[in-house]
Amino acid sequence: MRKSMDRTGRGVGCALASLALSAALTSAAAAPAPGESARIPLGERFHVTQHGGIARAANSAITCGRRGDRAAASCAAAQHGGAGTNGRYRMRYIDVDSDRRTDNSSTAELAVPAGSRVSYARLYWGGNLRAGLRKPARSNGRVLIAAPGGRYRALRADTLTGHRTTSATDGYQASADVTRLVRRSGAGAYTVAQIDAARGRSRAGAWGGWTLVAVYENKKEPLRRLALWDGFERPGRARRALSVRMQELRIPAHSHGKVGVVAYDGDRGTGKERLLVRADGHHPYALRDGANPSQDVMNSTITEFGRDSVRKPAYRNTLGLDSDVFDLSPALRSGADRLNFRFTARNPGYLLGAFFVQADTRR
Repeated sequence: MRKSMDRTGRGVGCALASLALSAALTSAAAAPAPGESARIPLGERFHVTQHGGIARAANSAITCGRRGDRAAASCAAAQHGGAGTNGRYRMRYIDVDSDRRTDNSSTAELAVPAGSRVSYARLYWGGNLRAGLRKPARSNGRVLIAAPGGRYRALRADTLTGHRTTSATDGYQASADVTRLVRRSGAGAYTVAQIDAARGRSRAGAWGGWTLVAVYENKKEPLRRLALWDGFERPGRARRALSVRMQELRIPAHSHGKVGVVAYDGDRGTGKERLLVRADGHHPYALRDGANPSQDVMNSTITEFGRDSVRKPAYRNTLGLDSDVFDLSPALRSGADRLNFRFTARNPGYLLGAFFVQADTRR
């Protein structure tokens, strides 16, 4: 069964044009931003039961400054995985491409297995518009994307943009359907540029980055339930925890699975941020791995099963972006038919943008 939700009435259409960089920059600047909301409840974007899986690529758009900064030594340590939060540093853009017309750009590998067909793909991006400098929100619905070996293309958000403003921050997430692009381009290094995010220093800190999620079909892989949710929510303590339920799973014995999370402004070391999963009436299992402790899962990392994902640059402390893939297998129970995921955080917590699940199933 396949289900794709485009949330009609909540946004505008996707604009992907095959353009040279100069034309792409002009097109991106001219495109109107989609509608916005301070809170978008998590809703199912897509699901399918098929032989295949879910792949993702992600990277940050901003990091701490090092040259001439009094905190240069601390910044270097944070980039290598040490402690540190974005409010401590004067933040600067990451820019890996060779074009001076882009303010920020970063690259990551999308590992879709050979012989696969992409069923659905979506790009998520977000940032804080208020730090040492303040950026207008009119550009938060546009980015540039380059497929492996290709040129930049202008991409416009096609759904309602989450935009939450507080006394200290001005954060947002936008997203767009990129199925045709990823289906045609396949596996390899994707580059995303021109994410709207403020640089500089403030108490709340600057942050920004992107995640590409691709659901694929491959007859050589097990039959699986594959599902993607998105929204723009800030989890709270127990009474304000966010929950996502997945039903009609028919989990077989010795099954495997994984969970992916996209979140923003998760500070390392603050603790009290958990992701729990319960299969039917069994005891909840706290997702965790070597890079993400069970009490601090949103700790500014981009990992898969505790290992750093392939990307450029590959800062181990992203200072505000989490795009992690966890092993779901220990939580799965043979014969269970539903999973309930529960996100908790201490106040003010982090912003949750997207969530996906891959789980073995049977007919």
